[in-house]
Parts: sequence; structure tokens; C-alpha cells
Amino acid sequence: MNASTEKIATNLRKGVLEYCVLALLGRGEMYGLEIANELMARELSASEGSLYPLLARMKSSGIVETRWEQAAGSRSRKYYSITVQGQQQLATFETVWNEIRGQVDGLLGGHHG
Repeated sequence: MNASTEKIATNLRKGVLEYCVLALLGRGEMYGLEIANELMARELSASEGSLYPLLARMKSSGIVETRWEQAAGSRSRKYYSITVQGQQQLATFETVWNEIRGQVDGLLGGHHG
């Protein structure tokens, strides 16, 4: 990937990362490293470093909530889950994403009509 392609990809990922996190949490609660690994495996995020500040902002805005769990023989883990408000935002994002995707695909696909 050249520098220009990488810049565009990075900007797009940043714009949708919060909603990707909400989509993951819509499947069930996860701890931070699980979320980071899932995003990195899908090439949606490059590092944990940007994820934790995002999760903190998402908690502050009320779209995710957290709980601590102590696993036997290991350190405590902070689990994240989506709130009702987060589910509403995810549903709205999905609607908007589908509209925008169709509009962009239409432009990129050439002339129609």
C-alpha cells in the first residue's frame, strides 16, 4: 500500500472505529485486549494505543459500560458492554452507513441513468 492509500485507509478506519467497537460489543461483552485483537485481525485498527482512549470516551458518553472481573489466578479484567444508547447509535450508524455506501458506490461505479 502506498502512502496515499494508507492515509485514506487510516482516515476511513478512524471515522468508523467507534461503530466497529459497538458492533463487536453488540455480540457480547469483551475485555479490552479481545476488542483490540479482533479489530487488528480485521485490519480496522493498528494498535491498542488508540483503542483505550476511545473506549474511555465511549464510556463517558454512555454508549458502553464496564465491569471488573477477577479471574482465578490472574489479574482483574475490565469488560466492556454496549448500552441501550449504544445500541441505538449502532442502529443509526448502520442505516447511515448503508445509505452512504450506496451513494459512494454509485459515484465510484461510473455514470448511471
